[in-house]
Amino acid sequence: MLNIVLVEPEIPNNTGNIGRLCVGTGNRLHLIHPFGFEINDKNLKRSGLDYWVHLDWNQYQNTQEWIDQISDKSRVFLMSSHAEKSYYEAEFQEGDWLVFGKESVGLSKEVLNLFENHLTIPMSDKIRSYNIANSVAFVVGEARRQINFK
Repeated sequence: MLNIVLVEPEIPNNTGNIGRLCVGTGNRLHLIHPFGFEINDKNLKRSGLDYWVHLDWNQYQNTQEWIDQISDKSRVFLMSSHAEKSYYEAEFQEGDWLVFGKESVGLSKEVLNLFENHLTIPMSDKIRSYNIANSVAFVVGEARRQINFK
Protein backbone atom coordinates (compact mmCIF):
# COMPACT_ATOMS: atom_id res chain seq x y z
CA MET A 1 0.00 0.00 0.00
CA LEU A 2 1.14 3.52 -0.81
CA ASN A 3 0.24 6.53 1.29
CA ILE A 4 -1.15 9.41 -0.76
CA VAL A 5 -1.05 12.73 1.10
CA LEU A 6 -2.96 15.88 0.14
CA VAL A 7 -1.80 18.93 2.08
CA GLU A 8 -4.64 21.44 2.43
CA PRO A 9 -6.74 20.27 -0.53
CA GLU A 10 -9.00 23.00 -1.90
CA ILE A 11 -11.26 21.44 -4.54
CA PRO A 12 -13.69 18.69 -3.53
CA ASN A 13 -13.93 17.17 -7.01
CA ASN A 14 -10.17 16.60 -7.10
CA THR A 15 -10.14 15.01 -3.66
CA GLY A 16 -13.09 12.82 -4.61
CA ASN A 17 -11.33 11.63 -7.76
CA ILE A 18 -8.13 10.95 -5.83
CA GLY A 19 -10.12 9.02 -3.23
CA ARG A 20 -11.63 6.91 -5.99
CA LEU A 21 -8.14 6.28 -7.41
CA CYS A 22 -6.96 5.16 -3.97
CA VAL A 23 -9.82 2.69 -3.67
CA GLY A 24 -9.08 1.32 -7.14
CA THR A 25 -5.35 0.97 -6.54
CA GLY A 26 -5.49 -0.21 -2.93
CA ASN A 27 -3.77 2.83 -1.44
CA ARG A 28 -4.48 4.93 1.66
CA LEU A 29 -5.40 8.62 1.45
CA HIS A 30 -4.20 11.14 4.05
CA LEU A 31 -5.78 14.61 4.16
CA ILE A 32 -4.21 17.50 6.07
CA HIS A 33 -6.39 20.42 7.23
CA PRO A 34 -7.43 23.03 6.47
CA PHE A 35 -9.62 21.89 3.57
CA GLY A 36 -11.36 24.16 1.07
CA PHE A 37 -14.55 22.10 1.53
CA GLU A 38 -16.41 19.90 3.99
CA ILE A 39 -15.91 16.13 3.84
CA ASN A 40 -19.66 15.75 3.35
CA ASP A 41 -19.57 18.10 0.34
CA LYS A 42 -21.86 16.83 -2.44
CA ASN A 43 -19.13 17.48 -5.02
CA LEU A 44 -16.69 15.29 -3.11
CA LYS A 45 -19.22 12.49 -2.98
CA ARG A 46 -20.17 12.93 -6.64
CA SER A 47 -16.54 12.64 -7.74
CA GLY A 48 -15.88 9.71 -5.42
CA LEU A 49 -19.26 8.23 -6.31
CA ASP A 50 -20.21 5.39 -4.03
CA TYR A 51 -16.57 4.40 -3.57
CA TRP A 52 -15.89 6.79 -0.70
CA VAL A 53 -17.30 4.28 1.82
CA HIS A 54 -14.53 1.84 0.76
CA LEU A 55 -11.74 4.41 1.07
CA ASP A 56 -9.00 3.81 3.64
CA TRP A 57 -8.27 7.35 4.78
CA ASN A 58 -7.07 9.52 7.64
CA GLN A 59 -7.26 13.22 8.32
CA TYR A 60 -4.94 15.41 10.37
CA GLN A 61 -5.52 18.82 11.91
CA ASN A 62 -2.09 20.03 10.80
CA THR A 63 1.15 18.97 9.15
CA GLN A 64 2.91 18.17 12.42
CA GLU A 65 0.18 15.73 13.47
CA TRP A 66 0.74 13.86 10.19
CA ILE A 67 4.55 13.96 10.47
CA ASP A 68 4.50 12.59 14.01
CA GLN A 69 3.19 9.23 12.85
CA ILE A 70 5.69 8.64 9.99
CA SER A 71 8.21 5.99 11.02
CA ASP A 72 10.68 6.38 8.12
CA LYS A 73 10.97 9.94 6.85
CA SER A 74 13.37 8.84 4.10
CA ARG A 75 10.37 7.26 2.32
CA VAL A 76 8.46 10.54 1.99
CA PHE A 77 8.38 11.98 -1.55
CA LEU A 78 7.20 15.55 -2.08
CA MET A 79 5.90 16.56 -5.50
CA SER A 80 7.00 20.00 -6.64
CA SER A 81 7.24 21.69 -10.00
CA HIS A 82 10.48 23.25 -8.69
CA ALA A 83 12.22 19.92 -8.06
CA GLU A 84 14.99 18.81 -10.41
CA LYS A 85 14.59 15.05 -10.07
CA SER A 86 11.77 13.39 -12.03
CA TYR A 87 9.43 10.91 -10.37
CA TYR A 88 10.63 8.45 -13.05
CA GLU A 89 14.04 8.47 -11.33
CA ALA A 90 12.70 7.53 -7.89
CA GLU A 91 12.68 3.94 -6.65
CA PHE A 92 9.34 3.44 -4.97
CA GLN A 93 8.39 0.72 -2.51
CA GLU A 94 5.34 -0.32 -0.51
CA GLY A 95 4.58 2.04 2.33
CA ASP A 96 6.01 5.13 0.62
CA TRP A 97 4.42 8.52 1.21
CA LEU A 98 3.57 10.52 -1.94
CA VAL A 99 2.82 14.11 -0.95
CA PHE A 100 0.95 16.70 -3.02
CA GLY A 101 0.23 20.35 -2.22
CA LYS A 102 -2.89 22.39 -2.58
CA GLU A 103 -4.15 23.15 -6.04
CA SER A 104 -3.51 26.90 -6.04
CA VAL A 105 0.12 27.03 -4.85
CA GLY A 106 1.48 23.52 -4.27
CA LEU A 107 3.50 22.70 -1.17
CA SER A 108 4.75 25.50 1.05
CA LYS A 109 8.49 26.07 1.54
CA GLU A 110 8.00 25.08 5.18
CA VAL A 111 6.72 21.65 4.19
CA LEU A 112 9.31 21.25 1.42
CA ASN A 113 12.09 21.98 3.91
CA LEU A 114 10.97 19.13 6.19
CA PHE A 115 11.94 16.33 3.78
CA GLU A 116 14.77 15.65 1.33
CA ASN A 117 13.02 13.75 -1.48
CA HIS A 118 11.55 16.28 -3.90
CA LEU A 119 10.24 15.05 -7.25
CA THR A 120 8.77 16.72 -10.30
CA ILE A 121 6.46 15.54 -13.05
CA PRO A 122 7.99 16.46 -16.42
CA MET A 123 5.85 18.76 -18.57
CA SER A 124 6.18 21.15 -21.45
CA ASP A 125 6.96 24.79 -20.86
CA LYS A 126 3.47 25.67 -22.10
CA ILE A 127 1.83 24.90 -18.73
CA ARG A 128 2.60 25.68 -15.06
CA SER A 129 1.26 22.42 -13.65
CA TYR A 130 -1.07 19.49 -14.13
CA ASN A 131 -4.39 19.04 -12.39
CA ILE A 132 -3.69 17.47 -9.00
CA ALA A 133 -5.88 14.43 -9.65
CA ASN A 134 -3.91 13.77 -12.84
CA SER A 135 -0.62 14.32 -11.01
CA VAL A 136 -1.54 11.79 -8.34
CA ALA A 137 -2.60 9.30 -11.03
CA PHE A 138 0.73 9.69 -12.89
CA VAL A 139 2.84 9.12 -9.79
CA VAL A 140 0.70 6.32 -8.34
CA GLY A 141 0.75 4.56 -11.73
CA GLU A 142 4.55 4.69 -11.90
CA ALA A 143 4.97 3.62 -8.28
CA ARG A 144 2.57 0.69 -8.66
CA ARG A 145 4.33 -0.32 -11.91
CA GLN A 146 7.69 -0.39 -10.16
CA ILE A 147 6.43 -2.23 -7.10
CA ASN A 148 4.52 -4.83 -9.08
CA PHE A 149 7.58 -5.67 -11.22
CA LYS A 150 10.06 -6.03 -8.35
